[in-house]
Amino acid sequence: MAALGADARRSRGGTGILPPMASALEVLRTVFGYNAFRGDQAAIVDHVADGGDALVLMPTGGGKSLCYQIPALLRPGVGIVVSPLIALMQDQVDALLQAGVRAAYLNSSLGFDEALDTERRAARGELDLLYVAPERLLTDRFLDLLDRLDARGQLALFAIDEAHCVSQWGHDFRPEYIQLSALHERYPRVPRIALTATADAATREDIQTRLGLTEARLFVSSFDRPNIRYEIVDRDNPRKQLLAFLGRHRGEAGIVYCLSRKKVEETAAWLETQGIPALPYHAGLDADVRRTHQQRFLREEGLVMSATVAFGMGIDKPDVRFVAHLDLPKSLEAYYQETGRAGRDGEPAEAWMTYGLNDVVVHRSRIDESNAPDQQKRIERQKLDALLGYCEAPRCRRTVLLSYFGESSAPCGNCDVCLSPPEVFDGTIAAQKALSAILRTGQRFGAGHLVDLLRGRSTDKIRQFGHEALPTFGVGGELDDQGWRAVFRQLIAHGIIEPDSSQYGALTLNAAARPVLKGETTLSLRRQRASVGKKSRFAGYASSQAIELDTADQQLFEKLRAWRQEIAKTQQVPAYVILHDRTLRELAQRRPRHREGLADITGLGEAKIERYGEALVELLNDVANA
Repeated sequence: MAALGADARRSRGGTGILPPMASALEVLRTVFGYNAFRGDQAAIVDHVADGGDALVLMPTGGGKSLCYQIPALLRPGVGIVVSPLIALMQDQVDALLQAGVRAAYLNSSLGFDEALDTERRAARGELDLLYVAPERLLTDRFLDLLDRLDARGQLALFAIDEAHCVSQWGHDFRPEYIQLSALHERYPRVPRIALTATADAATREDIQTRLGLTEARLFVSSFDRPNIRYEIVDRDNPRKQLLAFLGRHRGEAGIVYCLSRKKVEETAAWLETQGIPALPYHAGLDADVRRTHQQRFLREEGLVMSATVAFGMGIDKPDVRFVAHLDLPKSLEAYYQETGRAGRDGEPAEAWMTYGLNDVVVHRSRIDESNAPDQQKRIERQKLDALLGYCEAPRCRRTVLLSYFGESSAPCGNCDVCLSPPEVFDGTIAAQKALSAILRTGQRFGAGHLVDLLRGRSTDKIRQFGHEALPTFGVGGELDDQGWRAVFRQLIAHGIIEPDSSQYGALTLNAAARPVLKGETTLSLRRQRASVGKKSRFAGYASSQAIELDTADQQLFEKLRAWRQEIAKTQQVPAYVILHDRTLRELAQRRPRHREGLADITGLGEAKIERYGEALVELLNDVANA
């Protein structure tokens, strides 16, 4: 790592955390308890600490926070972090305080006196990092504070977290983010770092333009999350399917995403009846209820959150072991962002989704009926098509997902497709039957009716329209209902048919249907298959950094977790803020008998050793002597 210029270094003087003229690696080791940077972290820290602007695209769990926290500790003054969510600020500040960093936040959860005290501490140079909501940042009162700090050379940097919020093409657009370009105009000498966990090319360009970061250095890390296993199942009995999946995660924290508020509440209530502790979360709930549920999820272990997309952005709970989708997200970016809330600690996690034809109809209708400009509608349709292609692809999930973000990768060996490769068959005749059924019924009916027609069911609706007399009646006996629904989904994914939102999801033919009907082209389709069973969990997963514990070590790990939970309750912070599971696993395996040995444990910086070292050594020695 290049040496920092003398003007960019800082003496920590009275804080006692760091020696004067500390290096980035010293900060990493002494404050945060890590011995080495990962990926692009070192280059990003070096660049920003030297005063450069940066746009950082890094996956969730990749260590984005350190990319601005360490430069803020190396540069004179206070680092200003723009964050859109109160929960994220609180988590980050709690974690920094545990590490001995002088951190605080300003948001609507503070009373006037508390906010005033925080502002005064910042003005007096008593803070290293100050987290602030975007709408507060641009108030006259806060800008006056920034002006005073800037005049004294005490603005270390601006960090803009969740930077995709600035883009109208992103999945979490926040209009107040657009105004953040004023920071560069008002404080041109202060370095800026914008960070996001996901951004396609359009969103990335939007971020650069809207924040005035066109000259900033771009850092794009791999979007691969190798510790997450992806699985998609054809929707059959979604509650039964979800329950089977959750059986692999008893006692573990996770998120179940649903499209509607009603479904969120029904799912949470049903999970409770199944003996699974669950809470609902959506924008329609009272703000106090949302806040309480979010805090419980963060602070209690083994809770499941049933939620809409309103929940999750900025949630920094590292031990979320699974994310399940009962409905299709609206894009691959949203899917990636939502699934990325699992396994932030780098240990094995699962992303599971049940998916059906109705999802496509609902999303197409939402796009077509929105008041968005035609250009935005076109982009949203393209994004939905890409997601459908991902769901129906007969090749490695990870390969398809990373390809969307411009990355190439070999098959992962850890997704449902790799673990249980689907059978691909010549689906030309099946496709022709399906297309003929659509055509002969006037392109006026949805998949349910068409399946009944192909399967030869004499339903009231079939008889009402006289469809028993059609040549396609009963010609589809070779496939069951789920098999035909899989054919229709794949025809949509191939762009051969599409649902018509003006006719309540009736399937219609596109131009690409003609050569299939005429036999001028062949079509390979994926045969519907059963979901991956419990035995295959994490099979073939070679990239995991998880520490495997034997029985005795596992028992010690549970004792350490119980100790951590008590400490967390006393301090009223989430357990992971005290110590991560990975740190506890390492303690359980290595069992240091003296305080000096704690310095070699990942995640134990000097402040945490000072605070918890004696108690940890005592617990470890008690177990050893038992």
